[in-house]
Amino acid sequence: MNIPFLDNWRKRHGESGGITLTGALSGDPEGVTQLLSECELLRVHAEQSGVELNDTAESLAALDQLPPRWRDDPEVSPWLGADAGLYLGTVIVRTTRGAAWELRPDGQPVVRLPSGRTVDVLEEGQSWADTGTPELSQICAEVSES
Repeated sequence: MNIPFLDNWRKRHGESGGITLTGALSGDPEGVTQLLSECELLRVHAEQSGVELNDTAESLAALDQLPPRWRDDPEVSPWLGADAGLYLGTVIVRTTRGAAWELRPDGQPVVRLPSGRTVDVLEEGQSWADTGTPELSQICAEVSES
């Protein structure tokens, strides 16, 4: 999946000293988590609905309750799905001991759980944006038990 802000970040850091997202993952995992947690479009939608995104499982449950107005706009849904997936990953990484961001060979960020299982959070977020299922809070609860 193409994530423009991630591509821009890679270019910016690749041009100034050769830092890659892969290198940043091993050298500055909190910085990567901060970068991937931006989710600007999702944050705007949540704020307009009175939902505070504070990197907790409760905020995922609140997102699950939002009316899916974005589904009326085919241009917004893919972006919101990517943001929802990145936010889901952020919550998992921040609340599940030993969970961490990892890059697949194609450069897509996934979350690796302590069990070794990886969660394709972008795919999960897109499914949630498109259909509402599975719920983001449900995914978080399931992986925290892994």
